[in-house]
Amino acid sequence: MFAPINEIFCSVQGEGPYVGCRQAFVRFTGCNLNCHYCDTPVEATKFCRVEKNVGSNVFQDIENPLSSDEVSDIVKSFSGLHSVSLTGGEPLLYAEFISSIDVDVPLYLESNMTLPHMAKKIKNSLSYVSGDVKLLPHSSLDDPELHLDRTIECFRNLRTTQDRDCFCKIVVTKDTPVDDIEGIVGAISGYISSLILQPVTQKDMQPEPGYLLGLQESFLNDIDTRIIPQTHKMWGCL
Repeated sequence: MFAPINEIFCSVQGEGPYVGCRQAFVRFTGCNLNCHYCDTPVEATKFCRVEKNVGSNVFQDIENPLSSDEVSDIVKSFSGLHSVSLTGGEPLLYAEFISSIDVDVPLYLESNMTLPHMAKKIKNSLSYVSGDVKLLPHSSLDDPELHLDRTIECFRNLRTTQDRDCFCKIVVTKDTPVDDIEGIVGAISGYISSLILQPVTQKDMQPEPGYLLGLQESFLNDIDTRIIPQTHKMWGCL
């Protein structure tokens, strides 16, 4: 199996309830959405960047696409891992490739949760699911209702079980409608272990603290709700 990979490196998780856990990051290229606040390059690249020494920010180039064996070997070269973050872009575009990765640590999926048919293919391979719900309009969406249905179905397929932790992460801007958040959380609350409200990193789009605290309070009686920003941005970590 082969897939185009943007970069592979070792760092710590900077978002959600597993902040600070040491991970290998495998960043896939390509995405089926186009979020205006996205801060990650998703275009296909001729080479995959692989960090030579942890924390060095020095990379070597490996020609794309990479085989699942190559990715597995690179990941195995890192020590002390909590899990392997499959991120992007949208990694569910490469479900078959992910199912062929052979490593000794758990897999941690970071997904926009809009490809439920692909989620079914790898649900038994995943130990952690970070479902990043997209609330704002996207240029690639022709049918917002279908988008919502697919999101709910994806959470249902990847729901929290005895062997898998699935949580929801929602990026909140100053313009995010409360009703939109309440609607999706109500629909998926039975499938997730926690709700993460993540204030957008861009300063001109950030919500007021009072707004975030009010949102958190409104959900606390129903689900574990936390406000966690992008911590890796605070100390310049990959």
